[in-house]
Amino acid sequence: MTMDEIFAYIIIFLVLTLFSFMLLPKRNRKPQKQTSAKLPPGSMGWPYIGQTLQLYSQDPNVFFSTKKKRYGEIFKTNILGCPCVMLASPEAARFVLVTQAHLFKPTYPKSKELLIGPCALFFHQGEYHMRLRKLVQRSLSLDALRNLVPDIEALAISAMKSWGDGRVINTFKEMKRFSFEVGTLAVFGNLEPRLREELKKNYWIVDTGYNSFPTRIPGTQYKNALSARKRLGMILREIICERKEKKLLERSDLLSCLLNWKGEEGEVLTDDQIADNIIGVLFAAQDTTASVMTWMVKYLHDEPKLLESVKVEQKAIHKSNEGNLPLSWSQTRNMPITYKVVLESLRMASIISFPFREAVADVEYKGFLIPKGWKAMPLFRNIHHNPEFFPDPQKFNPSRFEVAPKPNTFMPFGSGVHACPGNELAKLETLIMIHHLVTNFRWEVVGSQCGIQYGPFPLPLNGLPARYWREPTS
Repeated sequence: MTMDEIFAYIIIFLVLTLFSFMLLPKRNRKPQKQTSAKLPPGSMGWPYIGQTLQLYSQDPNVFFSTKKKRYGEIFKTNILGCPCVMLASPEAARFVLVTQAHLFKPTYPKSKELLIGPCALFFHQGEYHMRLRKLVQRSLSLDALRNLVPDIEALAISAMKSWGDGRVINTFKEMKRFSFEVGTLAVFGNLEPRLREELKKNYWIVDTGYNSFPTRIPGTQYKNALSARKRLGMILREIICERKEKKLLERSDLLSCLLNWKGEEGEVLTDDQIADNIIGVLFAAQDTTASVMTWMVKYLHDEPKLLESVKVEQKAIHKSNEGNLPLSWSQTRNMPITYKVVLESLRMASIISFPFREAVADVEYKGFLIPKGWKAMPLFRNIHHNPEFFPDPQKFNPSRFEVAPKPNTFMPFGSGVHACPGNELAKLETLIMIHHLVTNFRWEVVGSQCGIQYGPFPLPLNGLPARYWREPTS
């Protein structure tokens, strides 16, 4: 979404909500129970819309650091109509995500929940969440990923077939296509081409609606996304039905894990539960991983000496494979320089600025109150860019990861029971893609090399357009 679209949607949203705000009785946001704790300092901004404009019209680093400097590490605000308490310390992140996680449920805006599906595991906590999380973790375990290396590598090679000859490529779009293919591989294994294309076509329409203004007016992105979401459900039910009819249930992919699950009393997951969780995994696996890979391409382009070190490491692996043998699992686990570049890219880019959590009861933390129903948002971005934990935080320096970060200071995949279960898959596909990129291509960024866009994940401006040339085969 462009910045102009964001402003347009916010203005429409503000006008509509101001009318409804004047017609409805005032809501008392104060907690019902008497407590000595008080709300954190901060500003709630405009009625209902809060400080959404300030956050989405500038670098989030500036927004958050300004607030932290003025109010401290705990402050209140209002984003997208939600009263929030933002927390910018590792201890606070651990409090919300780990030690007191039962007091904070994961939450998304209702518009996103409708597109993904209400049964997706990251909308829940408790027994249902733990049950689904174990199934997802089983399908994405290291043993399962070991068997996926050849297929992921084949997808990376296929994705780069059209690169080269100095053609300008939108790096993010290409990485997004690759991530989607890897996601469908992990979910379905080898899927029939017709179904894969139908799945892809409708998922892209849903994807465009995730961050659009949530109106059901015909012809709008969000309305089109809702229609595509219904078609996705039908496609997934067809795939599920085919698996059951052909008794193809002994595979190790996520769909088979979901189909095979039985509870202690013999209960099974419904087709809707399976479909929602599959779409949730595809949603979680795509934009974030594609964003990190895009940033890696940019960081390596901007650091020629570092790029050369990565090339030396990867070309040694390429040579040991005689230039045509596939990567092995052990080789992907032994790329120390490249792996540190991955970690530093995750820190610098901080694709997820904060997770959404909602207090299920009045919660007190360090003398401040987080009222029931308010969002509690640990600020990963602030923690990752805090010079106390990462000296000279704006400098891209992978060597900082030669020593493990202090606990709770590096959380690119979240923390606690709701941490991303696909983090190892994301790192694996990134390492494989970078291996083939640096051993087969050189590239040059086109246009502005310093701009950043937010929609909502931070990306190099315009998705990092770049010219790619294929290196001559030695």
